[in-house]
Amino acid sequence: MHALQPTARPIPTQRTGASSALPLEGPAGYAVVDVETTGLGRTDRVISAGVYRLDAEGEVVDHWYTLVNPERDPGPVWIHGLTSAMLADAPTFPQIAEELAERLRDRVMVAHNALFDWNMISREFSRAGLRAPVEHRLCTMVLSRDLGLPLANGKLATLAEYFGVQQRHAHNALDDARVLAEAFRPSLQLARSGGVPLPLTTCVAVTDLGEDGPAPATTPARGSWSSSYRPARKRPACPYPNPGRWQEDGPLIQGMRVAITGDTATDREVLEDRAIAAGLHIATSVSRLTSLLVTNEPGSWSGKARKARELGTPVIGEDAFLQLLSDVSPHPGS
Repeated sequence: MHALQPTARPIPTQRTGASSALPLEGPAGYAVVDVETTGLGRTDRVISAGVYRLDAEGEVVDHWYTLVNPERDPGPVWIHGLTSAMLADAPTFPQIAEELAERLRDRVMVAHNALFDWNMISREFSRAGLRAPVEHRLCTMVLSRDLGLPLANGKLATLAEYFGVQQRHAHNALDDARVLAEAFRPSLQLARSGGVPLPLTTCVAVTDLGEDGPAPATTPARGSWSSSYRPARKRPACPYPNPGRWQEDGPLIQGMRVAITGDTATDREVLEDRAIAAGLHIATSVSRLTSLLVTNEPGSWSGKARKARELGTPVIGEDAFLQLLSDVSPHPGS
């Protein structure tokens, strides 16, 4: 049993890792992961985790599941079904960290929308003063795109149906991990037979926990699950006309319309505030007028990402966007 070591120095904030492909024979093994959480924001917590360990061929080695006491409100019970009473006697994350680490160590972490699961897991390890022992992750949404699978959308249920995998209990971490493991095996075989490199992304630990920020002001309406659990804020109108699309290797220009999609290491509201302060317009959707889409998962099936691909809208990662924000050019008419 490997002992987890406390973090000896600050870990850099999550940034978009460049996708890297191992040789077609692939890594030594995989850890297919699903976590259920109190929400989708930086301050939200893991409340259950399921892991299927697979060998290099994608065959199941073992599986593991645990509830996790978040020591706070469990969030959207109508989605995950886990109440405060059910979680009251569950172990806290620091108490299960060693077990989870053993199941992740020396394996590629596989998840559906893997950036989200990685961010949640990495933040929990950081809160415990530890570092998640994961070097690479693989997103099955990206792999499905690379394989050219004719899927109507990016939902796990759609991927499962394509491969004939029965989903028994949606939003149960163990069953979702099982479904994904069963769908990943044929995906892995297709990648190898077709010479498609595995879309691996380097994992960088997240330490931007947002713990000093204000607590969520409201709870979302039943049946909805917002990414931040905040009421919508009215934004001031951008004072600059739209100068058009962002040009690769060029600067951002005041008035550009910027859309953001997917999970971000920087709190979404903070990211939007910085963009607005720099003179940019935050767009709630992608259209022909959109100058730029910011996302850490450009291959996702989110509505904004799909529209950006359809329209040829420029796409960059969060880190690159933050760098561009440090030097936004004045609007040519100002």
